[in-house]
Amino acid sequence: MNGRILIADDHYVVRAGTALVLESAYPKFKIDFAENYDQVKEHISQDEYDLLFLDIDMPGTQYKKMISELKSIQKDLKILVFSGHDKNVAIQYIREGAEGYLSKQSSETEIREAVKSVIQKGFHYPKELIGLIIQNKKSNPSEKLSSREYEIFKLLAKGLGNLEISNKLDIKMSTVSTYKKRIFKKLNVSNIAELIKVHEMIH
Repeated sequence: MNGRILIADDHYVVRAGTALVLESAYPKFKIDFAENYDQVKEHISQDEYDLLFLDIDMPGTQYKKMISELKSIQKDLKILVFSGHDKNVAIQYIREGAEGYLSKQSSETEIREAVKSVIQKGFHYPKELIGLIIQNKKSNPSEKLSSREYEIFKLLAKGLGNLEISNKLDIKMSTVSTYKKRIFKKLNVSNIAELIKVHEMIH
């Protein structure tokens, strides 16, 4: 794998330690650093990044609002919240659209796996967070969805886009979009990553 990663943390030891782990595991990645939130915005305004390690307690931090603000600068940016806070804080950032959470107490293996997961699957949710992510959702979405909605739910979970589903089921893209909104609402999910997790939990 190759690409570009931004490590944003105001502690040199954390930046250096994380970079060391990533450089040994993914030598082809270019790694940049930011020490405060303004530097993060500056970096992502100038360069395209595959992944951002985001400390949520840096100088200038805007907390949950940062996720939408950073994605408005770089739409496809994947954000891994990097924090010493507990899972209850992490879940709030995931609900705002972050692709995952990694504790600062994580081992080398966990850091490597988190990067691999976000880049290849598009998300990284530690096991202890999955229950929180899908809380208040029924264990079997087929109980909430119509047969057509359930069919589209399974295709979305496989990673198919609106156009592919439209072609496969021979329906209009606008119809797929309507179904998708309805499925998200019924399952109480806010993005495809959460939908995939619901699918994984029942299969």
